[in-house]
Amino acid sequence: MNTPDMKSPKHLLEAQERQPCEVWTRVMGYHRPVSHFNHGKQSEHYERKHFIEYQTFSASK
Repeated sequence: MNTPDMKSPKHLLEAQERQPCEVWTRVMGYHRPVSHFNHGKQSEHYERKHFIEYQTFSASK
């Protein structure tokens, strides 16, 4: 498979070409952008520790 290297200089964007990425999170059963949180809640969100849930295998097969 012939895929271009994303780290090559021709794929780097200048600052004016970039666009902000809006982060959403689930709050009380609905989704809401973090940018709409107050400063305390935004700080709390960025301090969260994320985890990876690994697949488990059943021994009953």
